[in-house]
Amino acid sequence: MPKNQFQRCIFALLTVIVTVHAYVFFSLYVVNGNFFSSIPGATGVLDGINKNGGVMMFGETFPIWAVVLIEFALAYTLELVYGSPLSFKLASKVFNPKTTHPVLFETAIICATVGLMCPAMSFLAAIIYYPYYAGFDVFTFLANWLKLVCYNFPFAFFTQLFFIQPLISTVFKFLFCRNNTEAVTKDSIVA
Repeated sequence: MPKNQFQRCIFALLTVIVTVHAYVFFSLYVVNGNFFSSIPGATGVLDGINKNGGVMMFGETFPIWAVVLIEFALAYTLELVYGSPLSFKLASKVFNPKTTHPVLFETAIICATVGLMCPAMSFLAAIIYYPYYAGFDVFTFLANWLKLVCYNFPFAFFTQLFFIQPLISTVFKFLFCRNNTEAVTKDSIVA
């Protein structure tokens, strides 16, 4: 697990790279797949997106790569400023990091992160993907937000707990294991 601020930023970066792609394509295929597939002449979701000219964001049509970049920037910023620090504090209120088994403590952090980030990112998605061409209505906005949380929370919980975080932890250990091993070896030589 990350030991300093640089490692925390790298860990968050790796997590957000995988997570944003998973959620964008989950949203496009599962949540909005019927809409894109029903576009006249579309043979599938991706073809429907291309025939539509992209995905509606902020009332305008954006290409899929722009959607991924915008969501990446928002998710990475939110993870560094809000998700990561608060999830550690929440997990620390329930478990003592020094005496709790690392797997249990990491699971608590993952659960807290999902509990914080899912409603926050769903809120941003409700703003980004709101159908502004129909005019703004606060009740429609709140209903869209609640719908997104209901779709995203189970997906976020299970993918983070059983797929994304184990993958990112493995990649992170591979990237920083050499540095930790070298530090242990240098300490052993000095002693």
